[in-house]
Amino acid sequence: MGKVELNIQQILFEFLGGLGIFLIGIKFMGDGLQKSAGDRLRDILDKYTTNPLMGVFAGIFVTILIQSSSATTVITVGLVSAGFMTLRQAIGVIMGANIGTTVTAFIIGINVGAYSLPIIAAGAILLFFFKNKKIQNLGQIVFGFGALFYGLELMSGGMKPLRTLESFQELTISLSTNPVLGVIVGTVFTVIVQSSSATIGILQGLFSENLLDLDAALPVLFGDNIGTTITAVIASIGASIAAKRAAAVHVLFNIIGTAIFLVILKPFTLLIGNIQASLGLNPEMTIAFAHGIFNASNTIIQLPFIGVLAFIVTKLIPGEDSVIGYKAQHLDPLFIEQSPSIALGQVKEEVLRMGHFAIRGLEETHEYFNTKLQKHSDNAMQIEEALNNLDRKITDYLVELSTRSLTKHESEEHSMLMDAVRDIERVGDHYENIIELIEYQLANKVLISNSAMEDLHNMFMLTISTVSEAIEALDHNDKEAAYHVVQKEEEIDKMERKLCKQHIIRLTEGLCSAQAGMVYIDIVSNLERIGDHAVNIAEAILVE
Repeated sequence: MGKVELNIQQILFEFLGGLGIFLIGIKFMGDGLQKSAGDRLRDILDKYTTNPLMGVFAGIFVTILIQSSSATTVITVGLVSAGFMTLRQAIGVIMGANIGTTVTAFIIGINVGAYSLPIIAAGAILLFFFKNKKIQNLGQIVFGFGALFYGLELMSGGMKPLRTLESFQELTISLSTNPVLGVIVGTVFTVIVQSSSATIGILQGLFSENLLDLDAALPVLFGDNIGTTITAVIASIGASIAAKRAAAVHVLFNIIGTAIFLVILKPFTLLIGNIQASLGLNPEMTIAFAHGIFNASNTIIQLPFIGVLAFIVTKLIPGEDSVIGYKAQHLDPLFIEQSPSIALGQVKEEVLRMGHFAIRGLEETHEYFNTKLQKHSDNAMQIEEALNNLDRKITDYLVELSTRSLTKHESEEHSMLMDAVRDIERVGDHYENIIELIEYQLANKVLISNSAMEDLHNMFMLTISTVSEAIEALDHNDKEAAYHVVQKEEEIDKMERKLCKQHIIRLTEGLCSAQAGMVYIDIVSNLERIGDHAVNIAEAILVE
């Protein structure tokens, strides 16, 4: 009896340890690939999803780079939530992500497990003995690649003794005779592990050790694809209705695909068996081919019905979506060629939209400061990303516009708008700093006194109203309002000096800790800098 217990302990230790190393390997490899590609994955999804078919290719490309269909879908959910992408565009990306994730299974099918330790060593050398970032990124990819195979070797070794357990033999017979049970097992296990790449890797190990036959393995494979959708579902909680619908499409897409392939399970099993025999595939590569054919076929079958999928999820998740598109709406390149004057007017409209987003972000930051509710932080950070995107798009448009012939007045307005964009973007940077300070406060349980909280609340309100008035002054070219902004900014400066003095008094009287003081002073400083950027916008109007 003691021997059986020892074997079970060994199975568990090797399997769980191997799974952990495998997951680290996948993450390291994905992170290294992402760094090598540059941090423009969101831009790829934003730019190359003009139609569903392009979305499929973008989804495949990004998923290959980050080695996770869940991560691609989460990014997509975020883009839909922020209004950068429509639901129909998102469906194409999600379909592509499912194809892209099959690359991991093909990598596993190469089966270089015997060389995993030297590969890990090579990766570690590149990571720790070179200063060059590109070489370090390559080292991270190589290290992750080796760790992936080492983890699989451990898992495979741990699973070998399972064939002697009677209960496991009964389970494999049940899976062979009841495909629905296989789907449920695959779904539940992937929901627990949160990685279809890991569960398919485990399935490849089981199949290679003859612990499962093809009849039992394929339904589990289908279930793995359903289980991976849970990550997007979690990401959509608290997000916009459009984001919830995008997550629901991911679930629906895989459930429909599984239902189709369960109906044709026998011929599909025969097809995979014939491919294995004719190409001489090893067991791991056989599962990889099954995974690839399943997801590619599922996409081909459902791609013409994207409109139907969008209709179904709209009915399943009813309601008006309140998302305001954060994409640039007024920057038509035709105006640059035809009428620089109209183009400048369009830029101004976009800058004003950007300014209103900055005010909203600042208000969400204030709400986060007051309530400490995560949704306000998420909203503010989403808006900050939108500000960065608009900053790039407007600046590029203005740079292109500067190559055209502009009158003296147009050149002055061009310069003012370029400066305004920079100032508004900096407002986002400063409220992002404040969010990080609030997160530090929460993580370290830093207590700020009631009087200090009241002071900060008052400064927040004054700063928000100053930025709002600066944007209004810009909108109407109102010199009186601009002058009022300058006066308000002087009030902010006075308030900063006053609050710093009050803080020193609290500190000397022992009413405030050093950590609380750091958070307090840094928030005050960031609010004062936001006031400076508001006055920059106002002063540009006054000197016109």
